[in-house]
Amino acid sequence: MQNYLDEIIRLQKDGQARGIPSICSAHSWVLRAAMQNAAQTGLPLLIEATCNQVNQFGGYTGMTPKDFVAYVRGIADANGFPFEKIILGGDHLGPSVWQDESADSAMRKAETLARDYVASGFTKIHLDCSMKLQDDPGEMLDPEVSAKRATRLAKVAEIAAAEQCSALRYVIGTEVPVPGGAVGHEETVSVTNVEDVRQTIEVTHEAFCRDGLASAWERVIAVVVQPGIEFGNDFVFDYQPDMAGELSHFIATRPMIYEAHSTDYQTREALRNLVRDHFAILKVGPALTFAFREAVFALAMMENELFPSNERSNILVVLDNVMQKKSEHWRKYYHGDETERAFKRRYSLSDRIRYYWLEPEVQLALKKLLLNLSQVSLPMALSRQYAPDVLLNINERGCVVRSERIILLKITKVLEDYHLACAGDRL
Repeated sequence: MQNYLDEIIRLQKDGQARGIPSICSAHSWVLRAAMQNAAQTGLPLLIEATCNQVNQFGGYTGMTPKDFVAYVRGIADANGFPFEKIILGGDHLGPSVWQDESADSAMRKAETLARDYVASGFTKIHLDCSMKLQDDPGEMLDPEVSAKRATRLAKVAEIAAAEQCSALRYVIGTEVPVPGGAVGHEETVSVTNVEDVRQTIEVTHEAFCRDGLASAWERVIAVVVQPGIEFGNDFVFDYQPDMAGELSHFIATRPMIYEAHSTDYQTREALRNLVRDHFAILKVGPALTFAFREAVFALAMMENELFPSNERSNILVVLDNVMQKKSEHWRKYYHGDETERAFKRRYSLSDRIRYYWLEPEVQLALKKLLLNLSQVSLPMALSRQYAPDVLLNINERGCVVRSERIILLKITKVLEDYHLACAGDRL
């Protein structure tokens, strides 16, 4: 499957606008929809986990890299999707999780992180050692220190890959939007300076060669930059090709492509333009779980119309109660008075609600919602009222077939924009 990433680079350098979506989510419904969509396109599926989400200590999902691979395999098996068509990526692998520790301590943990990811079957590795650690001097980390640390992790990853008889593909670069969206309302976002990209490539190349990793450098396929896109609680900065013209021209003659982070909520045209301009790996996560939330909320509205109050799941109330009891995933992101915070908990584009779907009370409420709706035919009128934007499957009596289908179609609508943008002229 790594050959597909190489093929994208070859086609890009041949003047063809090809790319691949990167599904950055551990949400079971998102992964299920992504697998079904990939099965229809016949293309490989790139699924990524981040260092905060999945690490040797469990991350916020409670999963180690080995656990995550087993989890994805289980979903693939349940949906009849060939596991061998999945490319697994590790995102921001480095000492980010341990920034409040000394460089020695944080980097030793980062080495274990990289080793565990590769040993578990991850083959696309984003090396990110850009962050200052507890005892690093100065305001900004020296790019050469960052490159040296990234190379240290690459060496560990190469040893683990040799044991797995796999050839890794690397992504370098660190100038990315805030993961999961901006904290506040921003007025603008700066596009990465070409000279900064050049320096990142050059110092990392030198570090790889200095440490005997010249062959590994040949498998560096992409560099992360900021193309001028961003989203937050209530805004989206769409891609402006003119602003990224120099970046696009710079990478066109080099044997790699760009990886764009936080592409969530970009229009189909913007995604097409990104791929055309060599931002060929498009990472997306919150927009997919936001679509899941939209579907669940729509189904909850239908449930309110079809069931008496004492029989309803009350999933919206359950969700907000859990979010208020366990506020660690949203309190730093949502500001304002209680009315404003309550609105953001439900509707923010940052979609911090995604951290709560696995809470036991929420799982029970979701199960009851779907069970309730499985016992009735969903009237066409309610489907048109609450889910008008999905291509609903209709039976001969004019009723939506299954509520689960509404959820999957909501997510798929987002995925289709990415696949159409990445397909070039194939579709």
